[in-house]
Amino acid sequence: MGWIPHFKRNSIHTKLLATYLLLTALGTSLMAGYILWSFHAYFTRTRQADLQNWSTAIGESVADALEKDDLKRAQILVMRYGAAETITIRVFNTNGQLIATSSPQEDRQVTNWLEVAGVSVAIKNREEQGMAKGVLTNDDRLYIARPIVRNGRLLGALRMSVTLQQYQRQFSTILWTVLGTLLLTLLLCALISEWLARGISRPIQTMKNFAIRLGSGHFGDKLEIRQSNELDQLALELNRMSERLASLDQERRAFLANVSHELRTPISNVFVTVEALRNGAASDPKVSVDAERLVVRHRFFQNVEDETKRLSRLINDLLDLGRLEAGVTLLEKQNVQLNSLISRAVRAVESRMQNSRISAQVNVAELQIQGDSERLLQALLNVVDNAIKHSTPNSQILITGYKQGKQAVVTIRDQGQGIKQSHLPHIFEQFYTADRSRKGPGVGLGLAIAKRIIEAHGGNITATSQFGEGACFTIYLPL
Repeated sequence: MGWIPHFKRNSIHTKLLATYLLLTALGTSLMAGYILWSFHAYFTRTRQADLQNWSTAIGESVADALEKDDLKRAQILVMRYGAAETITIRVFNTNGQLIATSSPQEDRQVTNWLEVAGVSVAIKNREEQGMAKGVLTNDDRLYIARPIVRNGRLLGALRMSVTLQQYQRQFSTILWTVLGTLLLTLLLCALISEWLARGISRPIQTMKNFAIRLGSGHFGDKLEIRQSNELDQLALELNRMSERLASLDQERRAFLANVSHELRTPISNVFVTVEALRNGAASDPKVSVDAERLVVRHRFFQNVEDETKRLSRLINDLLDLGRLEAGVTLLEKQNVQLNSLISRAVRAVESRMQNSRISAQVNVAELQIQGDSERLLQALLNVVDNAIKHSTPNSQILITGYKQGKQAVVTIRDQGQGIKQSHLPHIFEQFYTADRSRKGPGVGLGLAIAKRIIEAHGGNITATSQFGEGACFTIYLPL
């Protein structure tokens, strides 16, 4: 049973090799058969044409002798032209009796010449041409039988035949030569086919092993296939897939690490607070006044409440992000007025802006888009909230909305410190808060969620910034 895996492992190579060989054998066999058939047909036509010409010339000479009733001269002519061993010439009278032959000794054995092919037809003043066995031999011969006519009078018949033994020997030599050439061609084609099949199957086998390694979790490996064809392109795409999988695996690990860290912090704070309460921190004997004790207790409970709310927001954000990335979030699409949507977002954060001494300048055209108003509001709030967090006091947030082609464009610009160019490509990643100049109380999920919501609506969001001059987020949504 050990050969079965080997056969399966080389099944592509085997199939390609078998296909090449079958096509080569079929093509060369058809070509060889056509060549042999063409050669045989050409020789037959040539010999028949020669017989036609020879019999015509000999028939005229014999007709002269028969017209003078000179049978001796007819015999001399037949012996002269039929002297070659390969040619036999016979002359018959109008009754089908032999009167001259180039093979007198053999022909004495024949008693009825009318049974010989072509004789009975010729004495009826018709011509016949074809192939038949020899009169007294078993060899194949081409023959022609034609009437001898002079001045409209039938004088007799002439039958001329040529043996094919020499031609058959030549043809046999040619046949074996062609077959030998065919076998040599098949051998050479087998070697070339083996090389071609291996050249195709080997990179496919390499790519299969590469895919198996990817399936086993070995991301980031590089596949090298040096062939300027579709396999090279496929290898390039597999390398891109490997790099993307490696990147996704790294993002997954970072995501898990960040989630663990972000969940651990509020849980640890709650745990510490509960331990403090259990150990009587709210009943500290140093705190003598009941009112002060109530303040301390309220502070502990407020800490537990704040951390619980923080934990709840984090879990809800993670659930939203997971649903959006999995594509399972159902969007209730309807016609939405863009200026009304942005007004709702600004009103929702108005108190926060007042507390941070930040104002908003809104200039939005009356445009209508289609989408889930609540999800779009969530995306806008996340972007505006990000702008508030990183704006300096006594600054403005500029919000504009206008039409560009078949899209509605919304820009949200703050007047904070801006984003470094090295961090711009990463700001829409989960938990990304690496830029300390823009670090706030969040955990880095707001912009990631906003991006997923906008992309789910067929739009896009980009960010530009000049460090020290604020940042600008641009949202594109189809009208």
